[in-house]
Amino acid sequence: MADSAETPQNDTIFGRILRGEIPCDQVHADEQCIAFRDVAPQAPVHILVIPREHVVNLVEASEKQAELLGHLLLVAAQVARQEGLDAFRTVINSGAEAGQTVFHLHVHVMGGRPLAWPPG
Repeated sequence: MADSAETPQNDTIFGRILRGEIPCDQVHADEQCIAFRDVAPQAPVHILVIPREHVVNLVEASEKQAELLGHLLLVAAQVARQEGLDAFRTVINSGAEAGQTVFHLHVHVMGGRPLAWPPG
């Protein structure tokens, strides 16, 4: 993994979480990603799934991360089931104008209440 949490490029809060510098309420971990509860939840269940590899967002992702991107979505579904969600929303913000505030790719998994559309 060429740009992992250990590299200086990943000085985001998620990089610090991956390095163990900031604690999180972890609900899943494997070799490719971790999932943890959002500290400012927007729904009764709000979990973030983040890759261990530092990818800024979907715009910056490349074909070499295709397997990783698929894995993140499978983990999102797994943690939703684990949390007892029959219905849930996944969100990936890509860029500041889309609402991305941490520039390390992450998948929001939200549920536990009706979610209106459009979201914002």
